[in-house]
Order: sequence, then C-alpha cells, then structure tokens
Amino acid sequence: MDKIENLFLKIHSLVIFHDLLEDPVIKRAVFMLGSVHDDIHNRVKAYSSFASMLFNRTTCWTDYVLRQTLACENSYIARYLRNEAVDPVLEECLRYELSVLEELSQINAKDVKEKIGYQGYLPEWTIAKTDFFTSYKERIDRIEKIGFGMYSLYRMFTVLERTVVPVKRPDPIRLFDLKGYENQRNIVIDNTLALLKGKPASNVLLYGDAGTGKSSTVKAIVNEYYHLGLRLIEIPKKQMEYLNEVIEGLYDNPLKFILFIDDLSFFQENDDFYALKAILEGTAYAKPDNVVIYATGNRRHLIKEKFSDREGDDVHRNETIQELTSLAARFGIKVGFFRPNKETYLRIVRELKDQYKIDIDDEELEIQAERFAANGRSPRVARQFIEYLKSKAE
Repeated sequence: MDKIENLFLKIHSLVIFHDLLEDPVIKRAVFMLGSVHDDIHNRVKAYSSFASMLFNRTTCWTDYVLRQTLACENSYIARYLRNEAVDPVLEECLRYELSVLEELSQINAKDVKEKIGYQGYLPEWTIAKTDFFTSYKERIDRIEKIGFGMYSLYRMFTVLERTVVPVKRPDPIRLFDLKGYENQRNIVIDNTLALLKGKPASNVLLYGDAGTGKSSTVKAIVNEYYHLGLRLIEIPKKQMEYLNEVIEGLYDNPLKFILFIDDLSFFQENDDFYALKAILEGTAYAKPDNVVIYATGNRRHLIKEKFSDREGDDVHRNETIQELTSLAARFGIKVGFFRPNKETYLRIVRELKDQYKIDIDDEELEIQAERFAANGRSPRVARQFIEYLKSKAE
C-alpha cells in the first residue's frame, strides 16, 4: 500500500475531527486521493475539481487544512469548555488525528500528478511546514479571544430561518470613521469593555433621530474589539421569535456576544414583545454573562403609539399603555442620538473633509455643506456631502 492509499484510509478513520470530512474542499481532496486508480479521465477531473475549489479560497493547501482544523467544533473542545477532565484516550486520539491532518496538509501536487500520469498541464498548489499539534494547543490557550467553529472565522452574524449564519462581508466601519457624538459612543464603548473584561455589563438602547450613527456605532465597536473576543449577532425583526434559541446556543461559548436588534419598535403587545421583555427582566430566559443586547430605535419607548390607542373599551387602558411603554425601561443604559445643531454639523463636516483629504476652503465648505443639508442636518448627510465632493474632485 503506497503513501496516498494509506493516507486515504487514515482520513476515513477520523473520530474527533470526523466532521471535517464534510468540508467541501477537504471532501474533494479525499475524493481525489481515492480516485488515483480510476481511469485517467476521472483522475484528471478529480484533481482539477479539487484545485478549483481550493484556489477559490487560497493556493496554500496547508493553510486551508490548518484553518479548518482549528475552527472545527468537536467533542474535545466541548469537554474543555465545560471544564471536564479530558480522558487520556481522548488526548491520545487528538494527538494522532492532528498528525493525520498534518500529513494530509503536506500532500504535494507533484506526487498526485505523478500518480495520475497525465502529461498535460495541471496547476500546483503550495504547502508549508506546520506543527498541527502545537498550533492546536496554542489555539485552545487563546480560545476566549479567538473562539471556535464559525465564530473563530467571522466577526458578524445574522439569524436566517432560526439559524445563526456568518455575514461574510460585514460593514467595515471603524470608530475612527465616526465623527461627533463622542460622549454617547464612549458610554457604549465602556459598557462593551466591561463585558470583555468579564465585569457586569448592561443591555443598551441607542435611540434618537435617523442618520445619527446608532447602528454604525455598534458595528464599529465590534470591528474595533473583535480581536479581544467580541462578536455580533444581528436579530432581524422576522427572527425575533428565535431569540431564546440563539441565546441558549451561546451559554458555553467562551466569546462575548452583542445581540443586535436594529430599528426596534412594536405596534402592539405580541409574542416578540414579551419574549424580549422576559429576557431583559432576567426571568427563566435570563441571558448568560457573555451576552448583552444592544438595540436601536427612533423612539425612546419603542412603541408606535397612536392617539386612537388611548381610546377603546379597555377598562385599565392606562395600565396597558404603561405596560407597552415600559419595555425601554428594561434596558440598563439608554443613550440618545439626536440631530446635531449647526455648529456640531459643520464640525463633523470639517473632520470628514480632513479624513477624505479634500482641498477646499473652510468658508466655502461650510456654505456648500449647509446648502446640501437643506432637508436636515445629520452625520449621515455630512458624510454624503463629503463623498459628493470627493467624487467631484476625482
């Protein structure tokens, strides 16, 4: 039995890392190894299929295998996170399987091509020398900042059909990009840093006028501190009913999470209203210490109340209204973002001008900025104005 055939069998013996066999690139690699005795058409097809999928991600096969290995959710990690003693049998299995995966990552394109026997051109991937066992142990030592599974590969997530999925191209905004509202942002930053340090942290409601940077503040904070173990899961309105399920899945996770609800509001009492209220009150659905809820809304009370709501045949209507408007009070911190006055708006414009390196006299800048904001001042309008000037200059 030659090297490739032996490795093919070893790969199928994986137990701790068995789920890696379902990874699309590794799956095609294993299929390629198993096809070396097929007819030449299938051998070439298997080789090019694997190379194509690998090259869509990287050209270094070793880096890819290591990345997926370090991110893999498995029984060893689960026991570690529960602070359970790891059986020597499991420790031995881990060491052996990491050696197999390291061997897989060292498969040389030249060796496979020689086995295929095709005389035409086939591209070659690269490999690198890496100690998988050492890398894995180093990852575990830093798991509170790096995480595991998909949470080690991405920083922002959303809920789709009651499942948490990664956002592969998240908003890249950073705190440096946001101008004005420093006091408001510092309140949210300080609360987030408390969470990251394992100290008591509050749920936060960011409320106020549109275009003032409420949502951008939350995303910028995550981009700033994700390397310290911070992640964001956005809960769309249509997925609010699964909020408890999302929280349940985060209890044993070593990372810290912001559950982000953007543009939160309710027309009336419903299941979503009571589910959120129960979590904020800390009832049977109490959130774990590694989770906070950050919500944005245009209304401080989060309820779209009409005058007609105050009429009707509800004997205790005032109490009902108080029940509806009390949701915001369940947030430990409430931070207001309101439209800037002229002075603040123009300061934001000047700071953005410097950031975008636009050559224009301040007096002319302010005249044009005020004209651009005829329908209302806001940080969003200020950025749109500066981007307009930038596009004209280019």
